[in-house]
Amino acid sequence: MNDYNPAPAATGEGTSADERQWAMFAHLSALLGGLVTAGWAGSIGCFIGPLVIWMMKRETMPFVDDQAKEALNFNITVAIIFFILLAMTLFTLGIGILLTGPLMLIVGLGWLVLTIIAAIKANQGERYRYPLTLRLVK
Repeated sequence: MNDYNPAPAATGEGTSADERQWAMFAHLSALLGGLVTAGWAGSIGCFIGPLVIWMMKRETMPFVDDQAKEALNFNITVAIIFFILLAMTLFTLGIGILLTGPLMLIVGLGWLVLTIIAAIKANQGERYRYPLTLRLVK
């Protein structure tokens, strides 16, 4: 039983293969955005992919609408966390990196693992909910 999935689980039967694939892309596009923009925009690039997919498919594919919003909210939350950790590092004139560096590593690893899990669940037709996520886009 998944404690992080409070929404009713949809089976693969009610969701088309095309919807499941687009929902999976909504989650995985955050990984691509993170890789492409890591040098100059950091975690901001991670929510561009889910945002684009959500804007394109929200009115025609309800499952993609749900999962793209979930991916978007999760990646915005992670960006906020990284911004706060960066601000803490700068505020302490770099000394805070002793604390914020390992925290950034832990958050980054959690982001990677949870994004992959969400993509797999979406491809199976299940509505995945990320833990500890601010639901800003409704």
